[in-house]
Amino acid sequence: MCGYANAACGTPAPDRAIDRSKRVTRKLYIRTFGCQMNEYDSDRMADVLAASEGLALTDRPEDADVILFNTCSVREKAQERVFHDLGRVRELKAARPDLIIGVGGCVASQEGAAIVGRAPYVDVVFGPQTLHRLPAMIRARRDTGLPQVDVSFPEIEKFDHLPPPRVEGASAFVSIMEGCSKYCSFCIVPYTRGEEVSRPFDDVLTEIADLALQGVKEVTLLGQNVNAWRSPSTDGGDEPADLAMLLEYAAAVPGIERLRYTTSHPKEMGSRLIAAYGRIDKLVSHLHLPVQSGSDRVLAAMKRGYTALEYKSIVRRLRAERPALSLTSDFIVGFPGESEGDFEQTLRLVEDVGFDGAFSFTWSARPGTPATDLPDRIPANVAQRRLERLQALLDAQYRDVSASMVGTCQRALVTGRSARDAQELAARTDNNRVVNFAGDAGLVGQYVDLVITAALPHSLRGETARP
Repeated sequence: MCGYANAACGTPAPDRAIDRSKRVTRKLYIRTFGCQMNEYDSDRMADVLAASEGLALTDRPEDADVILFNTCSVREKAQERVFHDLGRVRELKAARPDLIIGVGGCVASQEGAAIVGRAPYVDVVFGPQTLHRLPAMIRARRDTGLPQVDVSFPEIEKFDHLPPPRVEGASAFVSIMEGCSKYCSFCIVPYTRGEEVSRPFDDVLTEIADLALQGVKEVTLLGQNVNAWRSPSTDGGDEPADLAMLLEYAAAVPGIERLRYTTSHPKEMGSRLIAAYGRIDKLVSHLHLPVQSGSDRVLAAMKRGYTALEYKSIVRRLRAERPALSLTSDFIVGFPGESEGDFEQTLRLVEDVGFDGAFSFTWSARPGTPATDLPDRIPANVAQRRLERLQALLDAQYRDVSASMVGTCQRALVTGRSARDAQELAARTDNNRVVNFAGDAGLVGQYVDLVITAALPHSLRGETARP
């Protein structure tokens, strides 16, 4: 998943003799790779540089005075794409030596100064936990002429140094924790984002309340392992606040109408969080709960900490609380040692559970992860065939859910113009489906009731319900 964000740079120091009307606004371009955590971080980079240097967003790197790549190292192709894009902006740097080029995110955290060694025209390299230090790093680069690298893990410090978020639209992300302590054998995240560190309860709730005052109606709580979030109890008791409690308080914030969270881990799906689906109406009927495999042997090799039966038991309990729960997941096929029988068990799990979509990939070795050293690698052509079979089954389940929604009335948040037709609007349903429909632009940012009229391969069509 790729997204874009953009911003601009450096206002002159106050000077009464300056004709401010003739100032040229300097600009920042950010390209984001990977997950929603990276999207959130890119937004905060833009906030930091706007507040500190007056940067304004642009979607044209050739117009930018600062270019940042916010990277992802989960997939090998995403990692190489960063260096490909760096090569494309090298000519811009050659033409304008004052241009600042930076690399942040998980590739930066993993590679550190090696990025500068491979691409010496890069000026700053920073990790997910040091994005708040960008202004100081850029100043140091300009003052010293030397590349600046800071990929340390100062825990939750960055949230204490970020300006209040600027939002556009009625939905927003709120990062509630950083890192992951699960150390799955295939995953690089604990090494690039550090171990789990939770933001304090009051800080998170204050940010949600501030967003609500800016017109945000729907909030998505973010974390690599979001349901592991813990904070000291609000009443000073011995039991820490957990995600279920945070959701209860967030649901009570005036103006907030819907709550989502991602990405969760099955091991952290405790009884209180499961019960929340029976008592918090504002918690959406959609959950992304990665399973990765249906084979217990493969799950053990992945160090996931649960069995296929335990995963299905969690789903059964969730659907007892919320029968209409829509479930999406992640799958890795072709993990080292995965037999044909192991893969068939994954297909059976998909058939038993029923998913409303999934991200599925063939396994790729990530340097520094334990799985890289495992024997019995699966030939690429075998892994690809398995992936195609899995995706075909998942796509069929997705189409079945879409077809079942035709004729129903769905409450949906209008997010903006349709990507298919600029004359129409797009809205997102409770179960995270996109519905395109004809409507007035004044509906953007509002909830509307839509009757679903057709199911298309990747979206739904609808029309506003009659009163």
